[in-house]
Amino acid sequence: MKGQKYNLSAQKGVIMENVLAWAYPVLSTAPGRWINLTETLPGALLGQRPAANEWSALECLHHLLETERWVFPVRIRAFLKGGDFPAFNPDTHGTKPDPTKAGVDYAHEFAGLRGDNLTLLKQVTPDDLMRKARHEEMGMVTLSEMLHEWVGHDLMHMVQAERAMLQPFIRGCGPWQRYFVDHLARPEKSKRGGRDDL
Repeated sequence: MKGQKYNLSAQKGVIMENVLAWAYPVLSTAPGRWINLTETLPGALLGQRPAANEWSALECLHHLLETERWVFPVRIRAFLKGGDFPAFNPDTHGTKPDPTKAGVDYAHEFAGLRGDNLTLLKQVTPDDLMRKARHEEMGMVTLSEMLHEWVGHDLMHMVQAERAMLQPFIRGCGPWQRYFVDHLARPEKSKRGGRDDL
């Protein structure tokens, strides 16, 4: 758009104003999506890693389950009470999925925790969004920023899970593979596998 400036502050205002209106519905869709995936798809596909150092769909779900228990509700409560909170590193604070536990069991456990956390999220008002707390590594952050991160984290790991499940189909599609180049996992480029420090 020639001659027009992109108004970042106006765009930020839209994002800030809508975070509560957008966060709740997006976060509420995740349990059903995970239950559907784990009830429908073969466990071997859910457990397929796209590359040696990257998470499978099941590992993504397990990580979301842990953050639903130990990260996001702790942070919302900290903001509402005026307290600070620690960082969460899945490599040092997280656990590995139990190989004897079915993915659907993780999905239902996640759904229960997410339901509790959505109830907690309903306590947050627009006036609370600018509340500040100190993150152990990032310094001062606002509740609004943390809510944006929570929703982004949720969607990012869904994309990561779907990308993991996409790999065997990309590798088997012969000449059509060229249409999937942007989505093909390359082991030599994989470092932390999409893991995140929260």
